[in-house]
Amino acid sequence: MIRAGAVLRSLRPKQWTKNLLVVAAPLAAGDLGDAGVLGPTVLAFLAFCAASSAMYLVNDCADVEADRLHPRKQFRPIAAGELSVRGALLVATLLFLVSVGLAALTRWEFVLLLVSYVAVMLAYSLRLKHEPVIDLALVAAGFLMRAVAGGLAAAIPISDWFLMVAGFGSLFIVAGKRYSELHTLGSEAGTRRSLVHYTDSYLRFVWSIAAAVTVAAYCLWAFENAAETGIPWHTLSILPFVVGLLRYAVDVDAGAAAEPEDIVWGDRLLQGIGVIWVVALTLGVLGV
Repeated sequence: MIRAGAVLRSLRPKQWTKNLLVVAAPLAAGDLGDAGVLGPTVLAFLAFCAASSAMYLVNDCADVEADRLHPRKQFRPIAAGELSVRGALLVATLLFLVSVGLAALTRWEFVLLLVSYVAVMLAYSLRLKHEPVIDLALVAAGFLMRAVAGGLAAAIPISDWFLMVAGFGSLFIVAGKRYSELHTLGSEAGTRRSLVHYTDSYLRFVWSIAAAVTVAAYCLWAFENAAETGIPWHTLSILPFVVGLLRYAVDVDAGAAAEPEDIVWGDRLLQGIGVIWVVALTLGVLGV
């Protein structure tokens, strides 16, 4: 029998925070409030919640033995024996069908993106997460796909600078996640085989470069979109964006970013900085 509580915890609803990236493109374009944009964006968000939860289930099934050796992951329902592998795969299949059904209510380009996301995450879960560098690229690609999803679902043009910010920002988060995992697991790093090939200095190198490119690309995007008259809100949004990234980097450097969503939910100061950034960005988009 499939227990609802075990299934719900396996879906990791706390990590649906990542899917809020779906609104990034419509928000940056200033079209999020339009009726023809908001609907497809919400559908894209729900579709990614279903698809990502399906991939979490598949990943937990593939990692069940390794998770039982992990200090935290051993308590996940599948590793703990609360949810069978067969039951988890059945739920994952249903969620995938739901996600495709929701995506089909938008545009075929978004359906293609969503199916590509699932294919990439399947390859990651079943084999490629054990390959150093490739694992970083694939997880970052998952974040990037979320960031462009809203634009594709609502037929909004996406700028090159936006793609740069989303792509390298994703790499920054993923490299920081691996860095924190390396510190958290220590001698238990063998539970994630790709970590064996990483060192502190290499991961610092990756997330430092990613952070630098992210800031530079965001500045160029902000300058390109800044209003010629009135208050340059786009330009002013650079300050909270950079401060927020630096604040997040404190957690990365301390080895506390293994679960990015925990930082988002737990760091009140980071949340405050994020609100200031969103307000400045929104005012710039609205042309106030």
